[in-house]
Amino acid sequence: MREIRKYEVFKRSHQLVLDVYRLSSKFPQIETYGLVTQMRRAAYSIPMNLAEGAAREGGKEFAQFVNIAIGSCEELRYQLLLAKDLSYIDEEEYASIEREYEGVKRMLTQLYKKLRGS
Repeated sequence: MREIRKYEVFKRSHQLVLDVYRLSSKFPQIETYGLVTQMRRAAYSIPMNLAEGAAREGGKEFAQFVNIAIGSCEELRYQLLLAKDLSYIDEEEYASIEREYEGVKRMLTQLYKKLRGS
């Protein structure tokens, strides 16, 4: 079994979740059961799938969960764009979290490729 908390991609994706929670806590109340919930689910799905996949025996199984995490990452990317365009977050907040997203996505993609080769 892999110790997922040692993986940098897990640490970075966990930080992304914390930042999404921080940002979304400022959204209008009307979004509490809409965009806020969807964003948070997409965000925490990333490290949750990494954790579940790491507990699997083989690399190909782990790769499947990493692939799901990549999908959640892309879902979150659109939700962040929507939040910016609805003026729920400003340009500076968006640029900052977009950089975080890019780093996590890059690391997930590298991990996926590595696992698919195993």
